Amino acid sequence: MDVRAYAKMQRIAPRKVRLVLDLVRGKSLADAIMITKNTDKRASKMIYKLLMSAAANAENNHNLDVNKLYVSKAFANEGPTLKRIRPRAQGRASGINKRTSHITVVLSER
Repeated sequence: MDVRAYAKMQRIAPRKVRLVLDLVRGKSLADAIMITKNTDKRASKMIYKLLMSAAANAENNHNLDVNKLYVSKAFANEGPTLKRIRPRAQGRASGINKRTSHITVVLSER
C-alpha cells in the first residue's frame, strides 16, 4: 500500500529540492530520515518534515509497520511563480522569478 504526503507552495525552487530528493529516493525510511538530518541544504528540513508526516499517515491511518517502509517515489513539481521586478540603470526594470515547489513523497511497504 502506498502512503502519500504533500507539501505545496513551498518557497524554494524545485531544482534545489530535487537535489535532496535524489538522495533519499529508494532508501528505507530510517535511512532517508538520517540523510535529511545530516544534509546541509535548506530543502532537507522540508523533506524531513514531509517524511515524518508520511510515516505518521502510514502508522495512524493505514496501520502499517514503520520499520518496513521505504521511499518508493519522491518528486518536486513546479508551483506558481511569483513575479517581481528589480529596478535597473537608466530607468529600466528586469524581472525576477521567485519559484515555488509542490513536493510529494510516497512511502511503500517492503
